[in-house]
Amino acid sequence: MTSLPMIQIASDAPIGSAPLRRAAMPPRHLADLDLPGRQAVIAELGEPAFRAKQISTHYFGRLVRDPERMTDLPAASRDRITEALLPNLLTPVREVACDDGATRKALWRLHDGALVESVLMGYPDRVTVCISSQAGCGMACPFCATGQAGLTRNLSTAEIVDQAVHLAGVAASGAVAGSPPRLSHVVFMGMGEPLANYSRVVAAVRRLCAPAPEGLGLSQRHVTVSTVGLVPAMRRLAEEGLSVTLALSLHAPDDELRDELVPVNQRWKVAEVLDAAWHYAERTGRRVSIEYAMIRDVNDQPWRADLLGRLLAGRLTHVNLIPLNPTPGSRWDASPKPVEREFVRRLRAAGVSTTVRDTRGRDIDGACGQLAAATVAP
Repeated sequence: MTSLPMIQIASDAPIGSAPLRRAAMPPRHLADLDLPGRQAVIAELGEPAFRAKQISTHYFGRLVRDPERMTDLPAASRDRITEALLPNLLTPVREVACDDGATRKALWRLHDGALVESVLMGYPDRVTVCISSQAGCGMACPFCATGQAGLTRNLSTAEIVDQAVHLAGVAASGAVAGSPPRLSHVVFMGMGEPLANYSRVVAAVRRLCAPAPEGLGLSQRHVTVSTVGLVPAMRRLAEEGLSVTLALSLHAPDDELRDELVPVNQRWKVAEVLDAAWHYAERTGRRVSIEYAMIRDVNDQPWRADLLGRLLAGRLTHVNLIPLNPTPGSRWDASPKPVEREFVRRLRAAGVSTTVRDTRGRDIDGACGQLAAATVAP
């Protein structure tokens, strides 16, 4: 019997393996707090409570973090307020772009030197950011650069939110030509397993979706949270009263192969993972997205397409096929296009809605499975 790899998870995640060693978390930031929490901090500073709304409006409403531009705050207390609620969390290291500037990958250095990446993608009708929930990832999926790098630590709620706010500011500046100037969609598909940092990810979702000035004012239906299949956390998420999209990284319809491609499958098998996904769909009324990386001669056989079709037929779901993106040292490659098309045909013949994901960001190692934050600042 194959032994389960040590999978590092947050101490609050509902899984029974060894907890992640606690790292020094960043200083408190207003995005870590709801509006009453910010008002309490302001009161401790001896300032009137409405100052919390003012600084929140700057950060979430105007995407401003420079104290000198917060002219409605008294000069005498401006520095104290911003120091208490707006510490610097993300230091830009490098930004690279492709697709004529429509796709931008940002590398950030955190307060403790850890590195994370996030990606801004502009389309004619929307602007999406792909954000990280952990520095690295402990899920150890062998075809994913992030998973192979291992886990450094969880991100705080504010470190997660700040990625989206930073890149919302880039969109608002008009830097993404041909796209709307307002961030509209967020996907938790960057570095890390979101549900292994459960409480902070859920808090980040609530902050992103709360109306300004408490949050960024996004629609919950425009937020996607991905998972490799942490069943207890999936079931817990179904009870949160949220309407975000759940994206399940399945990658194989059979346990024998999925045990290899997604090691956590050795703990929760395909049937149990899908049962949790259908529970989420039933509780929320939201269609579950099934993510499936197409890997040449590994998981792209016609019989696996047929098996996947049988497992998903009649369910509230959509399959998102992902041409495998190249990563350094990988022994695997993407499925040939004719094989991919046949896989799509068989799934659709089974009545399963299926599309092939746009491989945006591949040229800058910003596509699915490529984020590794390996770049070192000069």
